[in-house]
Parts: sequence; C-alpha cells; structure tokens
Amino acid sequence: MAKTPMKDHAKKSVMIGLGLDSDGHKRVTTGKNFAMVGGTENTHDEMVEKAIKINEKLKKRGKELETVGASEFEEIANEVGLKPSPPSHRQN
Repeated sequence: MAKTPMKDHAKKSVMIGLGLDSDGHKRVTTGKNFAMVGGTENTHDEMVEKAIKINEKLKKRGKELETVGASEFEEIANEVGLKPSPPSHRQN
C-alpha cells in the first residue's frame, strides 16, 4: 500500500493561559495565537490582556510569535508584567 505524502505544515506557536482560581464561571478566550482558560474574572482578564500586549509588542518589532526566540519572548513577557516561575527542586 502506498503511503500518502505528509503535507508541510507551517510552524505554529500558541500561548496558553490556565487560571487556577475560580468563581464558578467557565471562561474561555481565544485569539489568533492564544487560548486562555479558567480563572476568576480578574485573573482571566489579566491573562487575556497580557497576551494581547505581547502580540502588540511583537508587532512593533515586526515579528510573529513563531519567529521570536525564547530569550526575546522572555524579555517581552517581562515587559508586560509576566515573571518567570522559579525552577522546581524535586527530589527523587
């Protein structure tokens, strides 16, 4: 049986936000390159706002989420108020 060739798919990057606090409402907001799920109204709104701000900063730099490197993304995320999580220290 002949194999069908796989189509080339463009690289796609997506920001995902998960709000772990809850007020009983289910919230889902999606954009061109982000999906935010859960959280209280305040938490959810903050996640969406930060994703939008990241996209605005990327646009000002003439870049897309797919084309920005990890260090530059971290710099932009820091500029909009996102702070990296401290590394976890698990003992096995």
